[in-house]
Amino acid sequence: MSKIRQDAWSKENDQLLANTVLRHIKDGSTQLNAFEEVGDILNRTAAACGFRWNAVVRNNYHEAIELAKKERKARKRSERRKWKQPYPVSLEQAIIPAKEEETGLTTITFTDIIQFLERMQQNYDARKQSFQRLNDMQEQTETLLSENMQLKKQLEKTEKRLQTVETDYQTFIEIMDRARKLTLLDEHDEKRTPMFRMDKNGNLEQYMQG
Repeated sequence: MSKIRQDAWSKENDQLLANTVLRHIKDGSTQLNAFEEVGDILNRTAAACGFRWNAVVRNNYHEAIELAKKERKARKRSERRKWKQPYPVSLEQAIIPAKEEETGLTTITFTDIIQFLERMQQNYDARKQSFQRLNDMQEQTETLLSENMQLKKQLEKTEKRLQTVETDYQTFIEIMDRARKLTLLDEHDEKRTPMFRMDKNGNLEQYMQG
């Protein structure tokens, strides 16, 4: 389904765009993901949302952007600290201190073992998800860099084609101007008919046919 073009941005639209971008920055996501999310909500393209953010809205949120970046860094540091925490070497090391603190007893029950294994599984799942998010972000970054390179190459080709078209157009105008001047000079010559031909260099020259 194609997006419907809407030229007018309301204050509510700008606020939604700002809140979404700031949230994605804090969560460690990309601004492109934020533009796509807002585009789906407002029925606009991601490119239109990106242009609005960079041209208008961003200028009003410099402090909020810096704060969101600081929160993102703090969250990453917290996650790194969790990853650096060593796993217990044995069940006794993980369970006995907790049991002593709660009840003063050191006996390990089957329930204690199950709870320990469940915590280990939760720890593993959390770390796995964190690594997956990092991998996804890296893949998105590589994709964006690749798309950027392709767009630059396409732009260079388009600029070269434009230069060629401009050169050809200027040459055509010059040829037409010379032809017009030659026609005006000989328009009173009734005995000879002016004729034109193209030389090997692509220039138009006149010769008279009696």
